[in-house]
Amino acid sequence: MVKRALINIDYTYDFVADNGALTCGKPGQDIEESIVQLTETFIQNGDYVAFAIDVHDQNDEYHPETKLFPPHNIRGTAGRELFGKLKNVYDEYKERDTVAYFDKTRYSAFAGTNLEIRLRERGITEVHLVGVCTDICVLHTAVDAYNKGFHIVIYKDAVASFNQKGHEWALEHFAGSLGAMVK
Repeated sequence: MVKRALINIDYTYDFVADNGALTCGKPGQDIEESIVQLTETFIQNGDYVAFAIDVHDQNDEYHPETKLFPPHNIRGTAGRELFGKLKNVYDEYKERDTVAYFDKTRYSAFAGTNLEIRLRERGITEVHLVGVCTDICVLHTAVDAYNKGFHIVIYKDAVASFNQKGHEWALEHFAGSLGAMVK
């Protein structure tokens, strides 16, 4: 039996809400029900569910994103909270040993976290990715997962970006270059 994990990437107010600091807006809001449903299904099935959430420190002049994007997902701010109903799902199930929260400081959920160790300890060989932004953090997480030998599943109705061309390119790249199953 294939052991699998769902990785929720950056589904926060700053990335999804209309007034978020680096929002993908309506495309991000439109995937909420799908992300919530998938998360609940994985949790109910006893699968591992990871929340890999971007975190930045205020006025960090050394972080490479500082030159690329406006300040976002600042530690301790409301913008870093999980968006909408996903926050309720996390709050309800966060005490389970199959649910984990990772602070990430780079695009990939694997960079600078112990996510890979947690997956390997549990014998997980397949990662399912949802969240934002398709062509940035979801993409970099998928590339790292591919390079680490994980099978990858992407849910096209559970990823979004503020760049529609980038979103569409990434969906093709997942399947064509990473061998991912895009559902």
